[in-house]
Amino acid sequence: MRAESPAPDTRSVPLAVWLWLGLGIVFAAVVARDGVSFMVERWLTQPEYSHGVLIPLIAAFLVWRRRDSMPEMFTGATVGLVVVAAGLALWLLGKVSTINAVSQYALVVMLYGLVIASVGLRMFATLWAPMLMLLLAIPLPAFAYNNLSSQLQLVSSALGVWLMRLCGTSVFLSGNVIDLGHFQMQVVEACDGLRYLFPLMTIGFIVAYFFRAPLWQRLFVFLSSIPITVGMNSLRIAMIGVFADWGNRSLAEGLLHELQGWVIFMFSSAFLLAESWVLVKLFARGAKWQDVLAFDVLPPVRQAGGAARLRTVPLALIGAATVLAASAAFSYTLPQRAELTPMRKWFVDFPLSLGEWHGRQGRIEDKYLDALKLDDYLMADFSNGTGTVNLYAAYYASQRQGESIHSPRSCIPGGGWRITEMSQVDVTGGTASSALRVNRAVIELGTQRQLVYYWFKQRDREQTNEYLVKWDIFVDALFRTRTDGALVRLITALQPGEDIALADHRLGEFANSARAELRSFLPD
Repeated sequence: MRAESPAPDTRSVPLAVWLWLGLGIVFAAVVARDGVSFMVERWLTQPEYSHGVLIPLIAAFLVWRRRDSMPEMFTGATVGLVVVAAGLALWLLGKVSTINAVSQYALVVMLYGLVIASVGLRMFATLWAPMLMLLLAIPLPAFAYNNLSSQLQLVSSALGVWLMRLCGTSVFLSGNVIDLGHFQMQVVEACDGLRYLFPLMTIGFIVAYFFRAPLWQRLFVFLSSIPITVGMNSLRIAMIGVFADWGNRSLAEGLLHELQGWVIFMFSSAFLLAESWVLVKLFARGAKWQDVLAFDVLPPVRQAGGAARLRTVPLALIGAATVLAASAAFSYTLPQRAELTPMRKWFVDFPLSLGEWHGRQGRIEDKYLDALKLDDYLMADFSNGTGTVNLYAAYYASQRQGESIHSPRSCIPGGGWRITEMSQVDVTGGTASSALRVNRAVIELGTQRQLVYYWFKQRDREQTNEYLVKWDIFVDALFRTRTDGALVRLITALQPGEDIALADHRLGEFANSARAELRSFLPD
């Protein structure tokens, strides 16, 4: 009969080590408290990030699994102090710029430095999984999330409609709008399954960590969480459409709608496990799945000749915790930089007569306003007797908390339109001293064609590159404490047989008129 392995003597690690490490973590969280507060709020209010609450606990558990090595772990390394200092510099940058995402990443860097100061670089490398997992707790910047979700929604819509047609359901797809004739479904609302993408990626990471297989198989399991989520969500969309076509719309709303998301998540998680089972059967013949996928809560304890007792607290750990304590105290002495919001006119006062152009105001449905999270907007159709131009301007008083402009490049396909041409052109001939550079797109939907101009008005800059816009937000938040900005978009229909040069002239002429009037509504 095999003797039980003795429990590791974690008492070989003095209580003082745990106290210094715990204090260092607390001080780091205090330093980055603004970013931490915003991050926790996202965890508690946005389902796609609800898994973030568990990640610190899971990471701590994965470290605890190495407790048989703890007496020899706490060797310390002074390079940890350098990493802590780098994290503090990043936090100060986030503090001055008032951008919380920077503070959130700074917190992770400070924690990395604290761990290196405790256990050294060699042991830190063995803790790569729990350290890397901490990054999964940080919400994506809004522009990255919006671009990702819009693309995944389009894929889910297309796959869902394909499955409906396999079931004999007559359906028409226009972007993210699924039309069954008597019932329309907006995938931007019906795709709650995509909210489980990041939690499923976290589960995929955990499965890959415990999967004792070659690296390519572990990467395959982790990355497959993305297509699994999209595929299962497409199946869910198809089910809603088929049942709605049969007259049962209850699946598309209310409690049943929410429960479907959880069911999809559970099935997706089971699919990840099944995937690892298939890999074992294909590439590890003769091995048992339960041995390869080793979800052992308590790994076997090494039978070394006894763990050496750690007698002193690593000096690097004491230094890192002390620096973080001083930084936490210093953070309370820094003045709170209030973000400046310039005086401006509201779009309700925008004139509906611009020279020979005369307009009529429209409005955006509430469900889209909830997604856009803008502070003010203008939607109006202007005509000069020979053509019509739709003017849309979306203003954001602050873009530092995550609310930011939705790029037409991502939103246009969601409405079913296909971008056939994309370029940049200079609009000249206005009263301004410099030409206006705009993004120019030709879009098609069936037999309909439209010409689109759009640009980003960011304080005193007019930008066409949506990524440079994000850089401008950071720079202006840092040096001007301002992150306000706007999107301006113009659309005109291309009539059958119309020379596109005429449409360009129409938009260019209107752009110059609107640009001059927008100055008091979109201040420099």
